[in-house]
Amino acid sequence: MQKIKVAQFGLGPIGIESLKLAATQSWLEIVGGVDIDPAKIGRSLAELTGVPTLGGALVYSSLSELFAGVKPDVILHTAGSSAAASFAQVRPALEAGVSVASTCEELIFPALKTPELTAEYDALCRRTGARVVGTGVNPGFVMDVLPITLTGVSRRVDSIYVERVVNAATRRQPLQAKIGSGQDPDAFRAKFAAGKAGHAGFQQSLALLAHAMGWQLDKIEETCEPVIAPGPITTKFFTVAKGQTCGLHQRAIGTVKGEAKLILDLQMFLDAKNPHDTIVIAGDPALHLTLNGGVAGDSATVASLINIVPRLLAAPAGVRLMTELPVPAWVNPAA
Repeated sequence: MQKIKVAQFGLGPIGIESLKLAATQSWLEIVGGVDIDPAKIGRSLAELTGVPTLGGALVYSSLSELFAGVKPDVILHTAGSSAAASFAQVRPALEAGVSVASTCEELIFPALKTPELTAEYDALCRRTGARVVGTGVNPGFVMDVLPITLTGVSRRVDSIYVERVVNAATRRQPLQAKIGSGQDPDAFRAKFAAGKAGHAGFQQSLALLAHAMGWQLDKIEETCEPVIAPGPITTKFFTVAKGQTCGLHQRAIGTVKGEAKLILDLQMFLDAKNPHDTIVIAGDPALHLTLNGGVAGDSATVASLINIVPRLLAAPAGVRLMTELPVPAWVNPAA
């Protein structure tokens, strides 16, 4: 396999793990990183990650600065949840004809909230030959791409239900904060109502499912309630008292002609028992899949980002959906 040059945009926890995994892939060449943190700019990726094989690849303050020295084939983007903000961040790459694989949750189905912007960036990509796709585990796989793939053996699909239970105590600090760890329950509810808490990309997963099924959604209903700690809980990052928020229970329901056809149920809280991912497809045949233990979000997100790179480059130019790319799969460097 010919080497693909990549650069990492965003050097937070996921970005660093992305680099560490990329460094183990013989088919990838890491040429640099981009971050706005002054403490990281100018330093070597080898120093930041502790991976000596990253050599002299440096951290730049912008894509423009990166491109002045090197032009990657793909940008690995791990720097936000908003489609609008992410489009703006990677615009210099798309203008230069460089493709982007992103973990931005809203990019799983950007047209849901930003249809005009999506059309604008799709046109830009088609002009320059670039591609951009949102990927990940949730959204990007467990609650959308995986159930869609399962329907490939269906003669008829009546409804899709997906349940994901995650022990958030095993996850990174930003996620534990995002689910409200240690917050007053009413304060968490207020933050969710203001769009400042909860799991991002939930509605986009629902929209991708509906799009793949050819269903026109009447509406999407989304609710989110705090999970209350039954007693003291201590993680590496938080100490939560009894009665405080230790996570969330978030649901999204998509109705078609008044019928609930799509239901996503996410329970993500500290010390959750029996973590799992379950997909139930009503139809012909009836399908029921459970992944005991669930898919580990952080490590699998990084894997999905790396594995999508060659498939993205093989896709037509434009703003792409995961359902428009070849089936996600591990990349065998010996193949």
